[in-house]
Amino acid sequence: MTLSCAQVTVADIKEFEDKYKGSEEETVDIKQAYVEFKGDMDGIMESVLCSVSGDEARIRAILETAIELQELPAYTAFTRESTNKQRARKRRGDKEAKEAEAARQELGLEDGSDALKSLIQKKQKDRGKEMDSFLAAMEAKYCGNSQKGGKKAAKKGKKENK
Repeated sequence: MTLSCAQVTVADIKEFEDKYKGSEEETVDIKQAYVEFKGDMDGIMESVLCSVSGDEARIRAILETAIELQELPAYTAFTRESTNKQRARKRRGDKEAKEAEAARQELGLEDGSDALKSLIQKKQKDRGKEMDSFLAAMEAKYCGNSQKGGKKAAKKGKKENK
């Protein structure tokens, strides 16, 4: 049996996100996360696929409807969450988005997958060069001294035999 390895592109991810958001599958995942994290929105937002800080109001509405229909229990962590905690979560999300954008620009990544592929290949070549130089340094350090160590070990062996 042979396995084929299909490449995942940015377009594939965006297509999945478009299909997933608003789907029944997403609603089930949101409800499961709500129960798993006992209503803690930090955990819910972290675990739901494709969710960003801008999706919080939509996710909250889904959960509130499910609570009203008694499909889910009303956890205090959800029903009485402070506005300060909501603002802090929004700030963290915005900060992470800015950091990700800055990292993308710093690495020179464009939106295409070819840029990422070339970056990965470059990193692999750099690691290979580092490993070669490390091994050469270790060889120079220890291979020259190996005979001295051998003589000492041989002398110790002779003393022990006497």
